[in-house]
Amino acid sequence: MTAGQAQGFSPIARTFHWLTAALVLTTLPIGITMVNVPNLGPTGDTLFHLHRSIGALILVVVVFRLIYRLRHPAPPLPADMPAWQQFAAHATHWALYALLIVQPILGWIATSAYRAPMLFFWMFELPPIWKEDRPFSEALFGVHMTLGIFIVALVCVHIAAALYHHFVLKDRVLKGMVSG
Repeated sequence: MTAGQAQGFSPIARTFHWLTAALVLTTLPIGITMVNVPNLGPTGDTLFHLHRSIGALILVVVVFRLIYRLRHPAPPLPADMPAWQQFAAHATHWALYALLIVQPILGWIATSAYRAPMLFFWMFELPPIWKEDRPFSEALFGVHMTLGIFIVALVCVHIAAALYHHFVLKDRVLKGMVSG
């Protein structure tokens, strides 16, 4: 591979990436809205159910994505990329994997401790995985919100780095995830 080039990702890896991106970029504004806009009435319940459903789906998708990634490593980064950028890229990716697994689990535990229903797209109810404990639930929702802020920050860094590679460095890093 010549300097400035990167191999592309497989169609399965690209599908997992863009599905994850779509789910995360859908549930983040829902989560922000449902906790910051007062008096949403029935719309608020709908937003909570959607947020929980998408969170559960993110958990499943990211677990399968991680299994796939461990069996099919990502293509190498461009050979001329500085070591600190390679480290930052790897750290950002693995932090996103970790947060996108931990975050839905924390949400599920907090919702279980609150004893709110966990309807999966109104088709069935997920079982509670924690005993009822409202004070613990409220504290855990605070952690959940803080991790959401970290996820937003990492997603912004990830997008900014991809755009930097595409528009400034003009290498194939972004194209590898768009078209393989």
